[in-house]
Amino acid sequence: MPDTSSTPLTDPPADPQAVVPTGGPLLVAGSIATDHLMSFAGKFEDSLVVEQLHKLSVSFLVDDLEIRRGGVAPNMCFGMARLGLRPVLVGSAGEDFADYRSWLERHGVDCDHVRISESLHTARFVCTTDTTMAQFASFYPGAMKEARLIELAPIVARVGAPSFVLIGADDPDGMLRHTDECRQRGYPFIADPSQQLAFGEGDLIRPLVEGAAILFSNEYESHLIQQKTGWSADEVLARVGVQVTTLGADGVRVLRAGEDDIVVPAAKNVTAVEPTGVGDAFRAGYLAATAWGLDLTRSAQVGCVLAAYVVETVGTQEYSFTAEQFLARLEESYGAEAAADVAPHLAAAHQAR
Repeated sequence: MPDTSSTPLTDPPADPQAVVPTGGPLLVAGSIATDHLMSFAGKFEDSLVVEQLHKLSVSFLVDDLEIRRGGVAPNMCFGMARLGLRPVLVGSAGEDFADYRSWLERHGVDCDHVRISESLHTARFVCTTDTTMAQFASFYPGAMKEARLIELAPIVARVGAPSFVLIGADDPDGMLRHTDECRQRGYPFIADPSQQLAFGEGDLIRPLVEGAAILFSNEYESHLIQQKTGWSADEVLARVGVQVTTLGADGVRVLRAGEDDIVVPAAKNVTAVEPTGVGDAFRAGYLAATAWGLDLTRSAQVGCVLAAYVVETVGTQEYSFTAEQFLARLEESYGAEAAADVAPHLAAAHQAR
């Protein structure tokens, strides 16, 4: 696929709602991981002796093993690539990343700037679930810890000045370094702290949010941001260009200081199967539409439709669609005008492939 990240897929008129420039490469920084998921046909509780938990040593024979590609940054990059862009993945992985890299590159993601650790494996989530949905799980951060060693400037020197740098959940020191560098070098940045909000305190969260062109979160996370920073909802909004809050089955709310709220319902006729990665897909769709120069409402609508594909599949990068299928679903949910606005961009993406 030709590199379509250097220019919009078409040449739309300037959008007065735009808060990040369009036309440059899209850098997506965040965790890179694989998920190892197993199922146990019994109940964990039948193998546990409460009085002996301090000497716990048990083994479970599992029925299956699913290895799924994950990590917030590759999930978002995959979604943007499905819509015809060529995002730049920024993160740290191990030497075992080779197969995952090949998958992403085949689907249009620029992986040339992923840091490969010389001693650590790619981050890994290992989980066994029993018939009651109880789980034993472990998360190994591995190479993710080396994200703090990544400097953005050498990447920008190779790919060009970015339209934006999205800074997603990752090694906390790496997230802070990327955010600080964006401020110092004038790169527009997007804050998406997500999973790190539960573990971080105000000293981490405030500098990640302050000055972001866009702040992404779900509704629960938006309240965590307020609680941990000590800022009111209005004070958070005053510190960012746009606040985008996903509302689950109720869709998404887009806020700008001094402007009317924009509330977009979720896509219609969704058959939910598994929610993992849905938020990442929404962000990918939203940012693809932003890169095309579409307004806030259209961006949210594109995000909701892409999210629908993920919630209807098992796995965060297992979905596919044609341009015609995507546009039909967009029209079904948001009308013919929405589909007409998006169609030229998807047509250009289809031709580029």
